[in-house]
Amino acid sequence: MRGVDSRPVGPSRCVLVTGATGKVGRTFLSRLLDLDDGPLAGCFVRALCHNRVLEPRARLEMVSGSLADRDVAERAVRGATHVVHLATTKESPGSVMDVAVKGLFFLLEACRASPAFEQFILVGGDASVGHFTYAHPIPVTEAQAHSAYPGCYALSKVLEETMLEQYGIQYDFHACCLRAPWIMEKDDFRCQLSFGDDVFGAPRWGELVGSELARQYIESGAVPRMIGADGRPVKRNFVHVDDLVDAMLRAIDHPATHRQTFNIAMDEPVDYGELAAHLARTRGLPSVDVPTPYFSTWLDNAKAKLLLGWRPKFDMAAMADAAFEYRRAPDDPRVVWYPG
Repeated sequence: MRGVDSRPVGPSRCVLVTGATGKVGRTFLSRLLDLDDGPLAGCFVRALCHNRVLEPRARLEMVSGSLADRDVAERAVRGATHVVHLATTKESPGSVMDVAVKGLFFLLEACRASPAFEQFILVGGDASVGHFTYAHPIPVTEAQAHSAYPGCYALSKVLEETMLEQYGIQYDFHACCLRAPWIMEKDDFRCQLSFGDDVFGAPRWGELVGSELARQYIESGAVPRMIGADGRPVKRNFVHVDDLVDAMLRAIDHPATHRQTFNIAMDEPVDYGELAAHLARTRGLPSVDVPTPYFSTWLDNAKAKLLLGWRPKFDMAAMADAAFEYRRAPDDPRVVWYPG
């Protein structure tokens, strides 16, 4: 486990962040650069940027390029003590294997060859265990077998976790996977309930109910009450970006992370029945039942709480209230970016 017993401090530490311009990357970079105590206070941060760039900051270096290019991966890793891997693609069959599989392989190989390397943190996703596509009658722990749902994105999440696990076995890497469900910030949680074209992610409620009903629901301010394959409201996992970043910062240099996977999620999944009742009580919003083929899942976060001492601050009510109260500034348009 390289680097755990003898760690430089302060400016001699360098944290590489891939996918640095995305939702999680920006929040993590800001928090990391603002640290004023601990072994990473004053560290250098290297951001690997592909389609976008970041505002200049002290101790922040940017490297441009795609992880599909081995030279870019090796240049990004050179001299880094820590790698926080966020870069991903969604349903992009033309690039997903180049970025998610080859890119991760290039990063891991560069880390293996680097005398400076200490720790690798992968932020994975619950797509690797099927999300709400498959029935999980008991809480989903880190011991759950991989089960990708149809599509290339979920497959890429399985391959990432598997490759990292095997590198741990082969080379005793100090590495861990933080497995997160759907990550929310700002008004994301409100927009995932929209019957309009501005809906964030899936399901696309307007398509499920049809255009005429969708129009009526938009006018009334109604929210969907997702009904699962068993006829009951679905329980679905989320995590707020601030809680995820808290877990990422706790994981850095933590000895309990060695070759481990952690579910990083809310203490309880969001029950769409309870959510509808909360929004009716606090905001007077009506709700409508929308039947779906999905299943309730409960991502168990006990391992992260026990071993990392991490606690999520957001529950269903806090997530909903924060999203519905959020007001965007004129210079903060709602844009959903997946490539970083």
